[in-house]
Amino acid sequence: MEITTGPPEVRVPVRTEATDTVGTAEAVLSKRTGAPVRLADAEDLGGSDRSVVMRVRIAESPFELPRTVVVKHYGECPEEARSDPFAHEAASCQLTTALPPEARVGPELIAHDAGERLLVLEDLGRGSTLADVLFADDSRVAERALLGWARALGRLHSTTAGCEADFDALMRRLGAKSWTDPVADDIVRSASELPELLSQVLGVDTSPGMVERLGSATELLRSSRYRAFSPSDICPDNSLVTGSGVRFLDFEWGCVRDVAMDAAYLQYPFPSSWCSYALPDNLAESMLSTWRSEIAEVWPELDDDDVLLPRLFDAQLLWVWVSTWWFLPRTGETDRPIDMHMPSPRRSTALVDRWRHLRADAVSAGLDDVAEFADQVVDALVDRFGAGALHLQPYPAFRTE
Repeated sequence: MEITTGPPEVRVPVRTEATDTVGTAEAVLSKRTGAPVRLADAEDLGGSDRSVVMRVRIAESPFELPRTVVVKHYGECPEEARSDPFAHEAASCQLTTALPPEARVGPELIAHDAGERLLVLEDLGRGSTLADVLFADDSRVAERALLGWARALGRLHSTTAGCEADFDALMRRLGAKSWTDPVADDIVRSASELPELLSQVLGVDTSPGMVERLGSATELLRSSRYRAFSPSDICPDNSLVTGSGVRFLDFEWGCVRDVAMDAAYLQYPFPSSWCSYALPDNLAESMLSTWRSEIAEVWPELDDDDVLLPRLFDAQLLWVWVSTWWFLPRTGETDRPIDMHMPSPRRSTALVDRWRHLRADAVSAGLDDVAEFADQVVDALVDRFGAGALHLQPYPAFRTE
């Protein structure tokens, strides 16, 4: 079950049939090893409308292979699609597999075939995802998992700093003439479209100063010295909690971007997630400190609040802006839960919480214009959807009876 967003405009409707996935994987592995490989006991892991994902057992191979592997088989990507998820994932897995084993925070790429659009990946096991932990009832386990998540993210950033040329080369080798961060594309689009939407739906006018402030924040989307690899969709269900630390799954939108865009997840819990609840404030600060301890050797200046916090605020502003563009109910839409398939907050409740956080951070940063605008949005959301929008519950693991 997917609980992450990757908004509808980014989602690429591609499919492949499960029936030919095992046979194709056998052919790819046989070509890779130079001898016949037979697979058995295929287990459907869910996949999506873009791909089939299976766990399979290596039943026969003349070479030493893992006992089980995960196979991900993509369908064809429509020509009009902005991004090819297979190319992003294949390039991402090649990049992270090249890291030293002790630094690797994703699955090892065992084999792939661009023509067949298939990946054979290390099976990271049947452990709990971060989502499982957050929706359980043990706050200590959840806290340890979140700190481990922050540590893994910082380690990934520090070990892939300055990797953009390598990632670009891998993407081009897979046939991509160019690539972008799909979220960055949506942020640029939301920058021009959300003011009109706020006016139509909430009656809030966006001042020229706020538009200018947003334009300045979008500089984060351009080249900087603080860029590293990002899985992009680093939400709870794509993060596996293992005995050796948190491992990230699903690199369909993997890219290289400013690390502040990922660090904002530590302060605004999982802003690209369909299922985002509140975290204790002190835990958010601990997560940020943990992340900073991992990146300090590569970017020591980011341990200075005067350097990091303005960049982090810009990233938070961009996430609040684009998620409002994604989530705000349009005229005629109901204020339904964000995810209809599992417990999740209503759209208005998630948005009010994000704008209230942005207001508090703007006040701390002395950005009175942003704080005033955030107040207007919060008041308009409450007027439109009711006072219930003011109360975002914590994740179940942090709720007290």
